[in-house]
Amino acid sequence: MSVLWIAGSSLFFKFREKEEFIDFENIDWPLISILVPCYNEEETIEETIKHLSGISYPKKEIIAVNDGSTDDTFKILRRLAKQHQDLKVIDCQENRGKANALIIACHASKAEYLICVDSDALLDQYAAHYLIYHFLHKGERLGAVTGNPRIRNRDTLLSRLQIVEYASIIGAIKRTQRILGKIMTVSGVVVAFRKKALIDVGLWDRDMITEDISVSWKLQQRFWDIRYEPRALCWMLVPETIRGIWKQRIRWAQGGQEVMMRNWRILLDSRQRRIWPVYLEQWVSLIWSFSWVFVTLFYLFSATTIQQFFIWITFSSFSLVFMSLIQLWSSIRVDSKYDNITKYYLWAAWYPAIYWILNAFIVMFALPKAIKSRLKGGYATWSSPDRGNRKVS
Repeated sequence: MSVLWIAGSSLFFKFREKEEFIDFENIDWPLISILVPCYNEEETIEETIKHLSGISYPKKEIIAVNDGSTDDTFKILRRLAKQHQDLKVIDCQENRGKANALIIACHASKAEYLICVDSDALLDQYAAHYLIYHFLHKGERLGAVTGNPRIRNRDTLLSRLQIVEYASIIGAIKRTQRILGKIMTVSGVVVAFRKKALIDVGLWDRDMITEDISVSWKLQQRFWDIRYEPRALCWMLVPETIRGIWKQRIRWAQGGQEVMMRNWRILLDSRQRRIWPVYLEQWVSLIWSFSWVFVTLFYLFSATTIQQFFIWITFSSFSLVFMSLIQLWSSIRVDSKYDNITKYYLWAAWYPAIYWILNAFIVMFALPKAIKSRLKGGYATWSSPDRGNRKVS
């Protein structure tokens, strides 16, 4: 897969990521609605709203939905609404999940184009321009444009590993999937939608723990196009503890598995054949994770010699790690034109040792949760995430 990601991201970079001058001043920009769902975000929401209100996009409204927060989020939003004329605040008394909050905000919006931003994120000054430009010039079947999340907190080992990951794994995969024609998921932290497309697919799914993955599949199954815009930067906070990463990635893995379970019928529909590789790759990754854990534990407990005990110190293991590091370097070089993170490459040496092991166990623990969620149904609510240290470097 590393070879595929390297080839795909390189092709995207060479042929689809060329510098294109856009005269922002001479375009009649349409009204946009920026949707900000919030749950227990008293530490970050004021910074996010003030930043959104100050971006240079000329016609915008900001709709913040307080989803039953138990802290002072709503009090802060109510105070901010008096200070910013473009801010509307909706207060939900019960926590019903991010998808439900987005649906409410969508109904309250006046614009045809919606930009969804997380309540801890800072949108780049021209990110909205780059996102909306696609809708104006890429045809009526364009349903969504996903942006390029960048990491703000960069002062710990785990945050620096995630800087490498977002550039080298997430960025490379999105570029490659766009070359294939289908994208596994938009980035929930920054994505633009055509409202007509959302309505066509029934908006977001309230019962899915990752509404961004779910709506991506719904759009593409209805033959709406999704594009990736690397110039649409959005600065976000990431967890800086193993516990925080574990909770976040369990949610992501569970959401992906829920979507795979719900959408298995696409394999029976030849019209959906362009999304088959993305679907099958997810199941292969799941099988690989279980296989890796079981084989590793078997050899560790059955080892009778020192050589058998250190089963990772083999030529095969070295080859996998070496290939991974090539992929990381290749992708970091591609993304460095937007955010020069080449200095963090040395931290990539820890990536296979920490993330491969951690992610394999995350996938295993997420599967029972995904099965239980599919059987139970109901609202997929959220909990307050680990935002890490907000120091920006």
